[in-house]
Amino acid sequence: MGAISSPSLLPSSSPRLFVPSKLVFGAPKTQKKQGFLCFLGGEESNASVRRNCEEVRGRRAILVLSVISSGLSVASSSSGKEKSRSPYNERRLLEQNRKIQEANHAPGDFPNFIREGFQVEVVTSDNYVKRDSGLIYWDIEVGQGDCPKDGQQVIFHYVGYNESGRRIDSTYLQGSPAKIRLGNKALVPGFEEGIRDMRPGGKRRIIIPPELGPPVGPSTFFSAKQFEVFDVELLKVQDCQRRTIAFYSDVVCN
Repeated sequence: MGAISSPSLLPSSSPRLFVPSKLVFGAPKTQKKQGFLCFLGGEESNASVRRNCEEVRGRRAILVLSVISSGLSVASSSSGKEKSRSPYNERRLLEQNRKIQEANHAPGDFPNFIREGFQVEVVTSDNYVKRDSGLIYWDIEVGQGDCPKDGQQVIFHYVGYNESGRRIDSTYLQGSPAKIRLGNKALVPGFEEGIRDMRPGGKRRIIIPPELGPPVGPSTFFSAKQFEVFDVELLKVQDCQRRTIAFYSDVVCN
């Protein structure tokens, strides 16, 4: 049985604009002069000159817009190439993660967690099933009998791991299994969801996402919420009833 993890089961550059330095139009000298006057904003003396000025301004505007547009295209293309040169190297991160898990003696077929900032990708084999809630599990061994219900007590062993495969908690090492009644919010949401449809004798690996884990503070760059992995062995399911003797009342499960 692999180990499991959980601090506690209890809820506890701007684009360059290329502007021409000199504009030369293949026109007669008189048109060049008119164009120069238009550029300075001089007054035109007759209708012919005014028409020529308007034509010159139009050509100049088209040329400048064309050059600016081509400059933006070049900058955009360059930016795209730069991104393609430094893609997210998933394979490298995956290999690093596996080496860390190997050093921590993680159990076989342990999930891999590729983390980049706040984003985490969970990589598993086809043995695992993912639910809509985000919970991921693998039935290592399916038990027999009925699944536990609210009010019943479940007796189970578990081993807890963090994302790097390091064991952080284990009832096997404690020497006795855990006993918890379902339905009274004594378990973290993801763990309770994962054990609800197990059957006595079953063994399951449960991957709990942060949103189904124990309550913690907001994530930061240096302290992001972690996935938790539990290997669970459901030993027994017991019925419970309340017992009252005089002024004393308790719940008995057997």
